[in-house]
Amino acid sequence: MATPVLWACFVVLAAGVVAYAQRHSQQDTHVLYERLGSDVTLPCGTAAWDTAVTWRVNGTDLEAAHLNGSQLVLEGLDLSHSGHYACYQGSSWHLRYQALLHVGMPPREPVLTCRSNSYPKGFYCSWHLPAPTFIPNTFNVTVLHGSRLLGCEKDPAPKNRCHIRYTHLFSTVKYKVTLTVTNALGHNSTAITFDEFTIVKPDPPENVVARPVPSSPRRLEVTWQTPSSWPDPESFPLKFFLRYRPLILDQWQHVELSDGTTHTITDAYAGKEYIIQVAAKDNEIGTWSDWSVAAHATPWTEEPRYLTTEAQAPETTTTTTTSFVPPPTTKICDPGEVGDGVGSPTGLLLTVTVTVTVTVTTIAATGLFI
Repeated sequence: MATPVLWACFVVLAAGVVAYAQRHSQQDTHVLYERLGSDVTLPCGTAAWDTAVTWRVNGTDLEAAHLNGSQLVLEGLDLSHSGHYACYQGSSWHLRYQALLHVGMPPREPVLTCRSNSYPKGFYCSWHLPAPTFIPNTFNVTVLHGSRLLGCEKDPAPKNRCHIRYTHLFSTVKYKVTLTVTNALGHNSTAITFDEFTIVKPDPPENVVARPVPSSPRRLEVTWQTPSSWPDPESFPLKFFLRYRPLILDQWQHVELSDGTTHTITDAYAGKEYIIQVAAKDNEIGTWSDWSVAAHATPWTEEPRYLTTEAQAPETTTTTTTSFVPPPTTKICDPGEVGDGVGSPTGLLLTVTVTVTVTVTTIAATGLFI
C-alpha cells in the first residue's frame, strides 16, 4: 500500500511544480508593442552586460550578431519580428527574461458612415480603418442628438457596426456621432454631423425577376419586392428606378417608377439577352439605394415552323419521236416491170410513238426550315 501512496505524493508534487512554473512564467512574460520600422533593445532581465547569454525567438536561437553584450538589438522592425523572445543565462539555461513582441502601427483617422435603411425605426453607423494596424484596436462610439446622449447597440456581427433608435421623428435637431479608435501605439478619432432625413437610404429591392411575354418579341416583364428591412412601406412608400440593357451593349436605359413593384419593358431587342437591375428610394427624403442583384432574361421568340408536303401521284408523259428512214436502193426497170405505172417512191417517212412513264415524287421535307 505504501507504493501507491508514494506515487500519489509525487503526482501532487509535480502538479504543484508545474502550476508554480506556469504562474512564474506568466508573471515574468512582458508584452511589448513596437512601431513598424522602429528599433528596439531587449534586456536580459537583470543580467550584467557581459553575461554569457543565449537569445531565442519562437524556440529558435538567434545569431550573436544581434547581441550587444547580453542585450538583444532589433533594427528596422517588420511584421516578421513579432513573436516570443526568451533570454537564457550561461550553460545552465537559466531563464532570465521573456517577452511577447507585437509589431504594428498606431491607427489612422477612421472612416465613419451612418445610414438609415429601416426608416423610421432607426439608423446604424459603421466604420473601418483606412490602413491595418496589425495589432488589436478598440472603438468607442458616442451619439448625441442635440445635447442628449443616445445609446449605440453594437452588432455581434459585423463587429464594426452599431444601431441607434430614433427617439423623435421629423426632428430638425442634428445628430452628431463621434468615433474614437485606440491601440497600444496611439489613438485617433473622427466625427460627423447630419440631419435625420439626409441619411435615409433603403436596401436594394429583393427577388428581382424578369420574364419574356408570350407572343411579344420586344417585351420583358420585370417584378421585384420591397426590401425586407424597410419596416413600413405603406406609411413610407418607396419609388423605384429600373435600368436595363442587352448584354451586347454597354449603354443602360432607365425608367423611374413612382409606385408598384412591376414594369413591362416594351423596347427590347428581339432575341437578345438582357440584364436588369432595380434601385429604391423613399418618396420624399434620402438617397437612392444601391442596385439590386441583376436579373437576366431574353424576350420571347417564335418557334421555328416546319414545311411538310404529301407525295404526289405518278405523272405520265407521252413523247413522240419522228425519224427519217432513207429509201431502199432502187434500180431502173423496164416499163413492163413497173406494174401499174404508179411510179417509184423517193423515201419512206416513219413515225414512232414512244410512251415514257415518269414517276415524280416530292419527298416530304421534314426538317427543312422556312
